[in-house]
Amino acid sequence: MAERTLYSYWRSQASYRVRIALALKGLSAEIVTLDLLKGDQFVSSYRALNPEASVPALIEGEGPPLIQSLAILEYLEERHPEPPLLPKEARARAHVRALGQVAAMDAHPLIVPRVRHYLAQELGIGEPALKTWIRHWLEESTRTLETLLARDPLTGRFSVGDAPTFADLCLVPHVASAQMLYGADLAPYPTLARIHAACMELPAFAETAPEHQPDAPLG
Repeated sequence: MAERTLYSYWRSQASYRVRIALALKGLSAEIVTLDLLKGDQFVSSYRALNPEASVPALIEGEGPPLIQSLAILEYLEERHPEPPLLPKEARARAHVRALGQVAAMDAHPLIVPRVRHYLAQELGIGEPALKTWIRHWLEESTRTLETLLARDPLTGRFSVGDAPTFADLCLVPHVASAQMLYGADLAPYPTLARIHAACMELPAFAETAPEHQPDAPLG
């Protein structure tokens, strides 16, 4: 059995965050894919691993699976501290976490498949309105991130300083979702666009991107 197993979905922001972290820290993992649109996450064998029926779930060594991407990032940082993905100074660490949470906690939870399914199936929201909903919440966070990054003296080549942090691990998947779901244009967000480009120059971000996942659609 692999030392590490990651349950993932190619288009999942949360899974992408963890894939990036593993790659930056040089940690290999067997990727087990779940098709969230087909409902693989609701199969009893997976719900026994993760009762929330979501991805990612990370198995490392003994003990139950780790769930929730931000908690997994914290675990990896503590368990495998090199290279560090959080600054040493307390205020900077708080700033990194805040930037990450703008994308991962304020926008992303509102657009995941189970929310979209509920809006469509239970509330009868049509496809045009659903697309408007998705775009609204993603762009709300994109504008917020641009404002925060543009004004803060801690912003460097990356979101905080000149090395990737949790903030970048959340920013890049956020942008990936916006581009995949409605072809987001980053031109109005020059600071965010510059940081995104810097991240994508690194193999840990580029090679773990959704389009390179084994379950990504061909073509």
